Amino acid sequence: MIQLLKMAFRDLGRNRRRSFFSSLALGLGLAVLLLMAAFINGEMNGAMDSTIRLQSGHLQIRAQNYNETKTSLKWEDLVENPDQIVAQITALSPVQAATPRLFASGIASAGNQSTGVRVLGIDPLSQANAPYLEGMTSGEFLTPDDREGLVIGQPLADKLDLKVGDPVNLSVNTSNGEVAQQPFTVRGVYSTQTNGFDSVTVFMPLAKAQAITQTENHASVIFVLLNDKADTDKVVAALQTSQYKVLPWTQLNELIIQFEDLANSYIVILYLIVLGVTATVIVNTLIMAVFERTREIGILSAIGMKGRSILLMFLTESTLLAIGGVVMGLILGSLLVAYFTNYGFYIGKMGISGMLIGNTIYASLTVQDTVRLTILAFIITLLAGLYPAILAARMEPVLALRGGK
Repeated sequence: MIQLLKMAFRDLGRNRRRSFFSSLALGLGLAVLLLMAAFINGEMNGAMDSTIRLQSGHLQIRAQNYNETKTSLKWEDLVENPDQIVAQITALSPVQAATPRLFASGIASAGNQSTGVRVLGIDPLSQANAPYLEGMTSGEFLTPDDREGLVIGQPLADKLDLKVGDPVNLSVNTSNGEVAQQPFTVRGVYSTQTNGFDSVTVFMPLAKAQAITQTENHASVIFVLLNDKADTDKVVAALQTSQYKVLPWTQLNELIIQFEDLANSYIVILYLIVLGVTATVIVNTLIMAVFERTREIGILSAIGMKGRSILLMFLTESTLLAIGGVVMGLILGSLLVAYFTNYGFYIGKMGISGMLIGNTIYASLTVQDTVRLTILAFIITLLAGLYPAILAARMEPVLALRGGK
């Protein structure tokens, strides 16, 4: 085996440039695969994290009849006496925060411009509002007793040309099917770096939202955050009741989970395409080596080297090329992933309907993906080297000594 390694090193060293670029092709392919895996994992994790923090929570308590797509404000579709339920939920040790929220559809107008918005009535003192407080770009957040103030997203402020202190007219649907209209003042502007959320969501204190929509002492949902996502099932089981629905984050975010499964299925095809291209480079390199060394192969066969040994010699060369390519790929891939993990890739307003994808995607590479892709690249390279090795092993000594003529 040591002798085969020496011969493989010597043979690859005959054309160092070609050998280097063959390994580099594999390295670039592996680096691209690692970056792709990191982006997909980062995008899915980011979308799920954003949706949980901003919109769904780890679980929600809803009325049995509540339909999220219709944003119903009928009393029978809402949670009655939400503060009592919140007090019961917060008594559970895994719960980080529980707060009532009221959703309503509306239209915001300023000057000659108007746009549809989603009004979100919140308890301004709840720690579940941390993402909005941290994202305040100007002005101040709401207070519980504010009856004329709104906090709006930066994209919405830009669209309506609004700033802190400006008046804005808001028309909101009510529980009896009518429309209530009232002038408000912009108290603050926030940005969660999630355009799909910031461009349509307007905050007002829960008490004011209940008053303007005529849903006194009712809420659309009880929004619950946990200290550990792993405790979701345990908390859901503890809160089960026939009066309300208790929905975990997995059920609230089925679209994201399905999209992730679909993306993982299709990404395998892209992996194979990239590795197929790089494997072709390895095949061409070794086939050229076979034809360049036809006489040498004939001599080795003539002096007694068996076809199996010739086969192993070329497989050893492909193994060395694979090792070199994998090492370069891990180095290049790690550098690329590290850069995009820190700085991310800005996508702006791009997104997928129904998913809260941030304006910037940050790479996130797992050890599992790294090991899996490294092994896959190594195996495909070895398989690519199998054909040239068999071609060399099956050469007739006499024809090989004549240069294949």
